[in-house]
Amino acid sequence: MNAELRVIHVITRLIIGGAQENTVSSVLGLRHKPNLSVQLLSGVTRGSEGSLESKFANLPGVLSTIPELVRPLHPWKDARALSRLTQRFRQLRPHLVHTHSGKAGVLGRLAARRAGVPMIVHTIHGPSFGPFQGLLANCLFRAAERRAARCTDHFISVADAMTEQYLAAGIGRREQFTRIWSGFDLGPFLEARNDPLLRTKLGLEPNDFVVAKLARLAPLKGHCDLFAVARELVARYPQFKFLLIGDGPLRAQFENRVASLGLQRHFVFTGLVEPEQVPSLLGISDALIHLSAREGLPRALPQALAAAKPVVAYEADGAPEVCIEGKTGFLVRPGDAEKLTERLLQLAQDPNLRRTLGIAGCELVREQFSLQRMVDDIYALYLKLAAQSGLPQAMPINEIS
Repeated sequence: MNAELRVIHVITRLIIGGAQENTVSSVLGLRHKPNLSVQLLSGVTRGSEGSLESKFANLPGVLSTIPELVRPLHPWKDARALSRLTQRFRQLRPHLVHTHSGKAGVLGRLAARRAGVPMIVHTIHGPSFGPFQGLLANCLFRAAERRAARCTDHFISVADAMTEQYLAAGIGRREQFTRIWSGFDLGPFLEARNDPLLRTKLGLEPNDFVVAKLARLAPLKGHCDLFAVARELVARYPQFKFLLIGDGPLRAQFENRVASLGLQRHFVFTGLVEPEQVPSLLGISDALIHLSAREGLPRALPQALAAAKPVVAYEADGAPEVCIEGKTGFLVRPGDAEKLTERLLQLAQDPNLRRTLGIAGCELVREQFSLQRMVDDIYALYLKLAAQSGLPQAMPINEIS
């Protein structure tokens, strides 16, 4: 039997969100691989965006928290977090550190290199720099990513678009990147149905055209772009209803905006929902929109497609890799209110088109986005890197199913 490969994942926080769900699923799935020891370090999770920490309630020793690891820039806490991570790595002596998200991605990789960790991997869930932020912040985060890249042996990209963006920014070399789709448990989404009782509970009528938006109520998620077209959509097709799934710091502001538009009857705010509730909410929806200004590959898109719902998304980052124009949904140039309105009306008025797009999307996701495939691909990458570095391997690569 080969020696155990010790792996530590690091993430900034465990709110309910795509990057966090990906990380938790990876850690839990990898724990079942032979001769692989997996732990997770995270900052403390607080606030209205929920927490995934309960996933580890019955797994003592798997999740540990670093209180100083916080999302906002904070020089004193950041320095302290770097020190704490370095100390923890020296104590636990992992063979491989796998980081996620912006802050933990930078500090975790720097700490791992300080501690002499043999192999360092980073998953790019979304860009930490780009036109969505100011010039100063953009330069700062780009510089931080370049610095951390010098401590990185390999990158996992959740979309090809992330690989290209990072290479264009002078971060890493092409051979250092592997794309691994962000998989999830497909079963509940494939089985999602239009439950009339749930519709009634949420105040939705049987003949309403329900557009879901699955995103935190936070900046850069595109809710304001939806509000900008909602009044015209309702005027032209009164059965429009908008199901906003999630919670966040801007909820009160968004509710006030809806009230000022006189559209309270057309918007449903679900509030915070657990990931297990998402399939049923997509099941009662007729389509999903995703208007974020910054994503890697929006997890909401393959989830909606798995439920056979067509999608309308901004043509940004990794969205075009699953929202395939005219096949699984429609792409819209960011900020193009006229085209967004046109596409949503087209879906509302053509149930056969919705069905055709939804079926094609379901077939695409069923093949590419299973949770088991994601875990297997990460495991295979670990073993490949371990072999290249002379580290312990859990199983010869050619024996992986």
